[in-house]
Amino acid sequence: MGAGGTLPAPASATPPTRHRHHHPHPAPTHPAPTHPGAWWLWALSLGTAATRTTNPLLLALLITVSAYVVITRRPHAPWSRSYGAFVKLALAVLLIRLLFTTILGSPIPGTHTLLTLPEVPLPHWAQGIRLGGRVTAEGLTFALYDAMKLATLLICVGAANALANPARLLKSLPGALYEMGVAVVVALTFAPNLIADVQRLRAARRLRGRPDRGVRGLLQVGLPVLEGALERSVALAAAMDARGYGRTARVPAPVRRTTAALTLGGLLGVCAGTYGLLTAAGGTYGIPVLVAGVAAALGGLWLGGRRTVRTRYRPDRWDARAWLVTASGVAVAALLFLAAARDPAALHPGVVPLTAPTLPLWPAAAVLLGLLPAFVTPAPENTMGTPVKEPS
Repeated sequence: MGAGGTLPAPASATPPTRHRHHHPHPAPTHPAPTHPGAWWLWALSLGTAATRTTNPLLLALLITVSAYVVITRRPHAPWSRSYGAFVKLALAVLLIRLLFTTILGSPIPGTHTLLTLPEVPLPHWAQGIRLGGRVTAEGLTFALYDAMKLATLLICVGAANALANPARLLKSLPGALYEMGVAVVVALTFAPNLIADVQRLRAARRLRGRPDRGVRGLLQVGLPVLEGALERSVALAAAMDARGYGRTARVPAPVRRTTAALTLGGLLGVCAGTYGLLTAAGGTYGIPVLVAGVAAALGGLWLGGRRTVRTRYRPDRWDARAWLVTASGVAVAALLFLAAARDPAALHPGVVPLTAPTLPLWPAAAVLLGLLPAFVTPAPENTMGTPVKEPS
């Protein structure tokens, strides 16, 4: 071995270790959220089903179905907290209707007198109206049944507000309805944003040891809420202006005339077809005219969308889950329409004589179809981005 030479490595020496790059396993991707239009169609179908009955047991079952779906599938967002406000509004509708029936009376005759209020005499031109007098159990029961129908409809609309993201709903609208959709979405998000602002400001006042209840707390919270609404409106207007909102593309004159003719003819066809379905004489032409009107209106909307220049970033897809959610609500509405035609006495219990309502079995089973979205849609994500554990 000469100078400057290298010694050979011993046979027992371990070879140099290579750094192994450990690639982490890709995080499981959460399924895409359900299309917001599917949630609205599901909720409106349940509301339509509620208009076909005054049976309090069926209406309570509809409320329970919508509440269970909201509890299990409501996302964790400020706008999804409006469901409780709609429930309170529905309770207020019930109380106001019962109060008016107590004070102003009811056209339903009854024999079971609950109390007798002092009656105020009215002039002859106010015949048919009374203040005070006899309050019967039949009149209050009829008012309760009728008010529960409106309360159920309000709760179904609240379920749609709690489940459907308004921004994604606006993004999914056709181009021809985009400007109208902005106004509708702003109107629909006013109540959720207002409730979120009130809750945030009340929590801040409680942390500072200031009163957050009563007339004084309401007055001191109202001004910051209005100020925040004004700031959001100005920010929205600036953002829309910066993104070129309102730009229109050049469309040939024949296309514009065709769009106007299709849209106007389609709306007239929808009105004529709906009238035919609601009348006995127009039962033969109602469905064909309605289908033709809807097709013409959709064609007009498709052509009108060419005038609006806008793009969609990651558009929501109408997948199989959206079809199942929509189909479950439509099935509930269709089956209750059928039940109301075949057995109206079961869906509209009488109050004279006063008897306890009964729960019809197959209409109740039809309402339970509305629970399908709670099992076919993905669970909402919590603040850490992981799915929420299913309720046992």
